[in-house]
Amino acid sequence: MRKNRKRKTSLRGQMILSFLLVVAIAVVSFMLVSINRSSQAIKETSVDYTHQLINMVNENIDSYIENMENISQIVTKNSDVREFLMENTPDFVYLDKVEEQFITLKETRKDIYNIGILGHKGNALINTRDTQINPYVHWNQLDWYRKSAYGAEVTTSSHVQNLVYDEYPWVVTMSKAITNPETKEIIGVFFVDLNYRSINDLAENLDLGQKSYVYIVDDLGNIVYHPKQQLLYSGLWEEDIDRVLNASSEEDNWEADNKLYSVTKSESTGWSVVGVTDLEEMLLGTRELVSLYYFIAICLIVLATWLAIVLTNKITSPLRNLQHSMRAAQNGQFEVEIIEDGSQNEIGDLIYSFQLMLREIEQLIERNTKEQEEKRLYELNALQAQISPHFLYNTLDSIIWMAEGRNTKDVILMTSALAKLLRKSISNDKELVTVAEEIEYTRSYLIIQKMRYRDKLKYLIDMDTVIVDVEIIKLIIQPLVENAIYHGIKCKSGIGTIKITAEYKHKGIMIEIVDDGAGMTKEQLEHIFDERAEDRARKSVGVLNVHKRIQLSYGTEYGLSFQSELGRGTSVSIYLPDRTGRSDYEK
Repeated sequence: MRKNRKRKTSLRGQMILSFLLVVAIAVVSFMLVSINRSSQAIKETSVDYTHQLINMVNENIDSYIENMENISQIVTKNSDVREFLMENTPDFVYLDKVEEQFITLKETRKDIYNIGILGHKGNALINTRDTQINPYVHWNQLDWYRKSAYGAEVTTSSHVQNLVYDEYPWVVTMSKAITNPETKEIIGVFFVDLNYRSINDLAENLDLGQKSYVYIVDDLGNIVYHPKQQLLYSGLWEEDIDRVLNASSEEDNWEADNKLYSVTKSESTGWSVVGVTDLEEMLLGTRELVSLYYFIAICLIVLATWLAIVLTNKITSPLRNLQHSMRAAQNGQFEVEIIEDGSQNEIGDLIYSFQLMLREIEQLIERNTKEQEEKRLYELNALQAQISPHFLYNTLDSIIWMAEGRNTKDVILMTSALAKLLRKSISNDKELVTVAEEIEYTRSYLIIQKMRYRDKLKYLIDMDTVIVDVEIIKLIIQPLVENAIYHGIKCKSGIGTIKITAEYKHKGIMIEIVDDGAGMTKEQLEHIFDERAEDRARKSVGVLNVHKRIQLSYGTEYGLSFQSELGRGTSVSIYLPDRTGRSDYEK
């Protein structure tokens, strides 16, 4: 029995999957490397761009501060300013000249909020003489004033200036000492308040993105400018100022909290300009690039799938043809023709070898069938040759005996029956005969046997007329009748009867030979198909021979079946197929 085989993936499917797996690995690897390289390139570009912007801010601030320092040089070296500060009693001539200079500077530089001089003797001027100095503020206690009073040039961080009464602007203050050129003694301090908005404009007008920004820290860690300055002072916003102060003297970069920090320091002011770039915003371009890569990857995989199907179909098409041919050959169809595609490769060699094998198998089967046919005919002829001398001897002996008794009528009848028997068996080389011919042959045999055994034998033959023309193999009834006579009727005392019936039954031909002879024991019935020594000695046709010939010709579902009872007789049924297809026989 053929075992059930597990369903396996076809070779074509395996090739497609393998091809797609290789392509998918290659595409995904390329895509990951490309995305990584693109992200790195975008990040590097963003870092470079941010550095360029903050360097530009640094340069603008340095230039701005340098301009303010130039103004400081002009004012601090002005003789009218020094004379005004050194007078115990302010001279209005000097005051008018200083005031005129301050007015001119403020008109030309809108970014200057306050400009003034503060003397150690108490002489002071801020903007104009009409500007009221805040009486509650002691300028000599201000940090930037004290540092400048000791000779330092100071640039403060952003702060609220309160020197002018009832004014509190956000400014960046630059201050410088004013000295007596003769004694080198510091006689006062010049200061200029730069409008915080000017610094704000320098740092704010940068295209860093919506979530990116720039802030400025002085060398002490004070915030000079920050877009979220109010939040910083209220504690709602934090910056890592210590890391900014510890950055390298030129440039430094780091990532923290999904942000990229870039720092440059000014050599002239000591301020650090910090560019803060939002990484998520920066990588928006990468996302668009990733989407493009995904689209390209999908297109490549679709193209690879189509190519895999086309190429594997071309490669496996001859194999599928070979597979179908093998299945056909497995079912006994050896006349299949495989269409070759002319491939000069292993598959072409395999197809060519398989075709040669099919031709050899077909020739072998034809030769074997012919040999088997010849063997069956030879065995049949040999069988007929074995049966004929036996009947001829006994029949001639009976004819001689009847001739001596001058029983001419019986001699004629037996001689006629013998002639029919010899003519239908020996002279007929056909393997198939009709049911009527096989019955007639058996009838001739029974006529002879009845004349030999006289009143010892009786027979009845009942044949359905609808099956008389059905062809069956020959010499299957007579051997069973002979067996019934020699093993049943002959061993019985008194007259024995043999009844032969032939009819259409169970969609086939059923022939029964029933005798009322000696019968068989259960043990004898179990060994009915065993080859008997006496059959071999008499060279007669045994039950096994008939049974095998039927099964060899029609299949194992056909053959002989026996029923017997000791002392009451035996019944033999011959079941044969009806190959005429006339199913209307059955009633």
